[in-house]
Amino acid sequence: MSAERRVTGWAALGGGLLSVVMVGLYFVYSGPPPSSNVLLRNLLLLATFTALLAFSVGLGRLLRGPNGDAGLAGELAVTALNIYVTVTLVAASLEVGTILQHPDAGLDPTLDGPLAAGMVMLHGPIARVLVAVFLLGLAAAPNARQLFSSRVLTGSMVLALLNLALVPSLFFGMDAARFYAANGWGAVASIGAVNVIWFAVLGRSILRATQQHHSEMAPTPTWRNS
Repeated sequence: MSAERRVTGWAALGGGLLSVVMVGLYFVYSGPPPSSNVLLRNLLLLATFTALLAFSVGLGRLLRGPNGDAGLAGELAVTALNIYVTVTLVAASLEVGTILQHPDAGLDPTLDGPLAAGMVMLHGPIARVLVAVFLLGLAAAPNARQLFSSRVLTGSMVLALLNLALVPSLFFGMDAARFYAANGWGAVASIGAVNVIWFAVLGRSILRATQQHHSEMAPTPTWRNS
């Protein structure tokens, strides 16, 4: 079990930190990015969400605990995370498809072309709902307190509510320069960066819980008088 905890924790921590680099690449150019930028950030996205997939599978096993039952909340959390990974990979496919078909057209795949409109709900409200369900389910899971501190679980609930507050952005158009647009810099990019940083926090929390578990299980040395 300790090995599974370490793999799960490092997957979340590594995926979260790598995501910060990936999200940063979206802000390098003020206009349409070169195709190399789009391809690189989506390559990092593939690596990131592969790690988050490993985190999701491992978390599901850890939440089941000794009794093998993660509870309804735990199962819902893991299912939401799995769907979030899938939805994000589909959105990445749409983004890369625009660049591969028009490599020298000077297009911003998040804004230009019909595929950009197809990504709006995937990167925006759908992702917000899935992340919120994951975080709320995690906070309510019966065995979550064996892996996460009260502060981390409280922070998860606060972040879930923040994600839900951004779901109505779908009523505010597609002007990416607006904070609260469906693909706006606040409702998508900024909250996305916060979410992936929180995945790293969750991973670190699991690793700390694993270290504490090892410390508690370590045998106490006994001394004999010769």
